[in-house]
Amino acid sequence: MDASNLKGVKHIILVLSGKGGVGKSTVTTELALSLVECGLRVGILDIDLTGPSIPRMLGLDGQQVHQSSSGWIPVYSDDKKNLSAMSIGFLLNNKDDAIIWRGPKKTAMIKQFLQDVAWGELDYLIIDTPPGTSDEHISVAEFLRDLHPDGAVMVTTPQGISLSDVRKEISFCRKVGIPILGVVENMSGFVCPHCTECSDIFARGGGEAMAAEYGLEFLGRVPIDPALTTLIEADGGSFTKRFTQSALYPIFKTIADRVVRSCGPVSAE
Repeated sequence: MDASNLKGVKHIILVLSGKGGVGKSTVTTELALSLVECGLRVGILDIDLTGPSIPRMLGLDGQQVHQSSSGWIPVYSDDKKNLSAMSIGFLLNNKDDAIIWRGPKKTAMIKQFLQDVAWGELDYLIIDTPPGTSDEHISVAEFLRDLHPDGAVMVTTPQGISLSDVRKEISFCRKVGIPILGVVENMSGFVCPHCTECSDIFARGGGEAMAAEYGLEFLGRVPIDPALTTLIEADGGSFTKRFTQSALYPIFKTIADRVVRSCGPVSAE
C-alpha cells in the first residue's frame, strides 16, 4: 500500500468496541475534541462503512470531499483546520442511502481511504471502526502493519454482554499485533439533568474490572449525559462547539492525557 499520505501523521489510534451501540463513535469524537483542545492537530477516519456517524457528530452532514493532486482533501470542522474527518458519509448522494457491499468492496474502500486522503501534518489520526472483528478490522490491521499504529482504545459498557464482545476484540488485537492503549467504560451511570447526581442504571465497574483482569490501563469511566445527547441531535455542530462546557469534558481531558502519555507526547506548534 502507498502510505505517502500518512507520512505526516505522528500517531495512529484505533477505537474498537466489539459490540455495536456502546458509544464508540461518540467516544471517538470526544477524544478527538479533547486532543484538539490540547493544541494538537487531529484527523478522524470513519471506516464504519454501513453506519457512518462521524459527519453527524461533527455537524458536517452535507459537506463534500474535494480532490487535489495529492488525493482527497478531508472535511475540516473548524477554521483553523485542527480537526479533519473522512467518512463514506461525505460521498453519499443521500445520507440515508444504504451501503450494501460485500467484503472485497469494503476492503478496497478502506484501502483507498488510507492511501488517498491527503491528511497533511497530523499529531493524531483516530480510526473509528465498526463493531466486531470483520473484514474492515482485518483490512486495517494488514494495511497499517508497516506503519506500526500506536494502539487501540477499547470502548465497552459495564454490562456483561458488552464485556464479552470486547474480550473477543482484545483477543483479535493480540493475534494481529495491535497494542491496546486502554479501556473506556462508557454509559457508566446517568447524570440527572436536574440535580446532576449520577445513578448507576447500567451497573458500574465492569470495564475497569476487565481492564485489571487483562493487565490493561483503565482510561476512564464516562456517564450518560442527556445534555450532550441533546447537542448531538441538534444541527449545526452544537456538540463540537459546546463540548468543552459539558460535565464530560474534564473526564475526557483525563482520558486524552492518558492516551497521549501512552503514545508519547507530541509538541503542539
